[in-house]
Amino acid sequence: MNAPASPVVTQNVAARTAAALRGRHPSEVLGDALARFPGRIALVSSFGAESAVLLHMVSRLEPSLPVLFLDTGQLFAQTLDYRRSLAARLGLTGVRDLRPTFADLSLTDSQGVLWRTDTDACCHVRKVAPLERALGDFDAWITGRKRFHGGARLRLAEEEEVAGKVKFNPLAGWTRVELGAYAAAHDLPAHPLTPYGYASVGCWPCTQPVTAGEDVRAGRWSGLDKTECGIHTPNPASGPLVDLGDGL
Repeated sequence: MNAPASPVVTQNVAARTAAALRGRHPSEVLGDALARFPGRIALVSSFGAESAVLLHMVSRLEPSLPVLFLDTGQLFAQTLDYRRSLAARLGLTGVRDLRPTFADLSLTDSQGVLWRTDTDACCHVRKVAPLERALGDFDAWITGRKRFHGGARLRLAEEEEVAGKVKFNPLAGWTRVELGAYAAAHDLPAHPLTPYGYASVGCWPCTQPVTAGEDVRAGRWSGLDKTECGIHTPNPASGPLVDLGDGL
């Protein structure tokens, strides 16, 4: 039996839908996304500092939803432990660990120190390329990005179209206070590094704690003119693709 044809999405359609979704509860945005793309949508999650909220919402709506987790080979051990324990606690059965290929690492980062000289190239081989391959199976995906993270995210819509795929950002309008209140109400465990000042958690070489008053993502690539890993920005080398950070 042939699979149903994928819905045709344009930027104008996505913009109109995003306007209708703006201000709605994140679980409603999620429900709409799952209904429109049954079997053709995935959540991309870093299992980072703020990831538990969106993962919990997904667990209540569709616990078998594919959850794409980028295991870069350079994550904190605490993140890997958190990924296993949180997925088990929430009953998420569709978590998929995405890793860079051996061939790609052999060609570009055989010693595992590319981050010292070219963080963009390191992110590309360890994050962008693995996710690009995995997203080939889907027409839409869900991220955990929020406007309060600043930068380009200030203009983030609940729905957008990039490279022919629809991206949903259910938490776009939520504040840090709302995330904390939801986590407390549902007794969600925090990432093990958050008590030590890690407001956003990525790979260990490029992540450090933030100090009082700093932006949430100030500890990512600190000292560099870089705020995103690349999965939410066009990539000229491989064509337009739609940074994981904390949900990316």
